[in-house]
Amino acid sequence: MVAINYRTADVDGWRIFYREAGRADAPTLLLLHGFPSAGHMFRDLIPLLADRFHIVAPDLPGFGQSDKLARGMFATTFDHIAEVIDRFTEVIGLERFAIYVFDYGAPTGFRIAAKHPKRITAIISQNGNAYEEGLSDGWNPIRTYWQDASDKNRQALRAFLKPETTIWQYTHGVPDATRVSPDGYSLDNYYLSRPGADEVQLDLFGDYKSNVALYPAFQNYFRTHKPPLLAVWGKNDPFFLPAGAEAFRRDIPNATVRFFDTGHFALETHAAEIAAVIRDFLSR
Repeated sequence: MVAINYRTADVDGWRIFYREAGRADAPTLLLLHGFPSAGHMFRDLIPLLADRFHIVAPDLPGFGQSDKLARGMFATTFDHIAEVIDRFTEVIGLERFAIYVFDYGAPTGFRIAAKHPKRITAIISQNGNAYEEGLSDGWNPIRTYWQDASDKNRQALRAFLKPETTIWQYTHGVPDATRVSPDGYSLDNYYLSRPGADEVQLDLFGDYKSNVALYPAFQNYFRTHKPPLLAVWGKNDPFFLPAGAEAFRRDIPNATVRFFDTGHFALETHAAEIAAVIRDFLSR
């Protein structure tokens, strides 16, 4: 039986909630979640890895059980989210660690890796994109908002915040939707329904263009430092295409790329398979 501890850290005044499991002296793996989720998305993965690794899974600022973001009090940007998580790793004493990045966790983790390349032992990217060819047409409404931040274009993005859209994100591209537990998307929808969460998420949709602008810098980091990299990808993801996974090999020729017949939230259906690949990859 794997014991998971539920902790909080004071990060320069910000309360960051995190899950921790495994021996503190084991190799550390930092799990960074995506939209609109939180560290609970790793509930099936953590027990499969904690016998061998020290697992730390924070909720990003404004997500899950971490402090909510109040507009005007916190720069609602990926730069700021990455700064807080970077400091979080220092506050809890992580010196060298591998990162598992998914969706929003990717631009967060890649910022940290590019800033502190010697701290990063390996990267696992699960539908965590760093290449323009990885962005599907599903991004078009958000791209429109990047080009013209009008109220009309902003309000159009509220469709991404609807409960049925969250469920669709979990189930689209999954051959057997009965394998997707309602627990994950129900909790995500609860977090999205909190007062003010909608405006914060719309702000982050707008700021996602800053991540795309940093793709060349992330790619330069990959080329220069060539961290061991494993891409594990739900090949039916409606937002991040398989081409984004394949592109890692352009900058890290020895990167390992594995595709699974599932969608965006690949851990919902393939946690055991992905855990097996991770264990093999990190043991090399």
